[in-house]
Amino acid sequence: MRQIVITKAGGPEVLKIRELKDPIPGDGELTIRVKAIGINFADILARKGMYMDAPKFPCVVGYEVSGIVESIGKNVNENLIGKQVFALTRFGGYSDIVKLRASQIFEKPANINFNQAAAIPVNYLTAYQLLVVMGGLHEDETVLVHNAGGGVGLAALDIVKHIGATAIGTASYVKHVFLLKRGFEHVIDYRTQDWQKLVKSYTDGKGVELAIDPIGGSNSKRTYKVLRSTGRLGLFGISTIAKPGVSGKLHLLKLVLQTSKYHPFNMMNSNKGVFGVNVAHLWNEGKKIRGWMEAIIKGVNEGWIQPHVGKSFKFDNVGDAHTYIEDRRNIGKVVLVIGEW
Repeated sequence: MRQIVITKAGGPEVLKIRELKDPIPGDGELTIRVKAIGINFADILARKGMYMDAPKFPCVVGYEVSGIVESIGKNVNENLIGKQVFALTRFGGYSDIVKLRASQIFEKPANINFNQAAAIPVNYLTAYQLLVVMGGLHEDETVLVHNAGGGVGLAALDIVKHIGATAIGTASYVKHVFLLKRGFEHVIDYRTQDWQKLVKSYTDGKGVELAIDPIGGSNSKRTYKVLRSTGRLGLFGISTIAKPGVSGKLHLLKLVLQTSKYHPFNMMNSNKGVFGVNVAHLWNEGKKIRGWMEAIIKGVNEGWIQPHVGKSFKFDNVGDAHTYIEDRRNIGKVVLVIGEW
């Protein structure tokens, strides 16, 4: 098999391809011949040496793949061989063959391709947890979606529209036409416009009932201020830590200093709440994850969930894929593809 290895902390040049013997599945395990690999911002942070959960260097990252079941171990249903599936991987996803527990796979819906299937696990589980499980979104409410053009942003929009709520997004201007056509009620250029003022204006001065923020730092502090009474702030990332030009440790220190401390007395008096989401820390909640994923797959089959892959790169061009994401050029998911299908 071939794997993409992060050899040490650094730029895209530290990503190297190595060849190993094909893995053999053990009891309860199977292998997947991978067709597409989802790239997440956590992978970028891991490459920079700024992701605490990542294995020690040299390491192979990757949380999600799609492909075809190739082999099975003991106590695995033999009918799975040849099935088109997608899966959550606990690292190791940057490979053309992955070995994992049979419980980690899901059958790919027939109405989406492998690229779209690889775009489902992390983005849609995160969005579902933010909006439905912990955000408690209702149809008469308004959601503020930061980084609206990202994979989680577009996944969230599918769910918001299905619930019947209203979505306001922040994104760079070049993404606005696409996002408005996709279904956002309003889109704000966070670089040139006062998004706090505009959010209040769009909500008749009341603010939003739910906001989701992958940026962190001072952005979260400002977002909390545009919550309406009963508003909830869902935090799910710290993308500001990876801004170019300053070392990761300095960015982390700056982030810590800029992050608000949400005291429970203040939240009680303002009738607001703050919560955090990290799907990668839910490996002990397999039953919940499968239940959420069943709801997501139902949405795919019904057509209201439509994973958007903005750009695909060949497996050998993983460095270009990382650069594309770091430059904030992507709309939706970026995937690596292997072979022809």
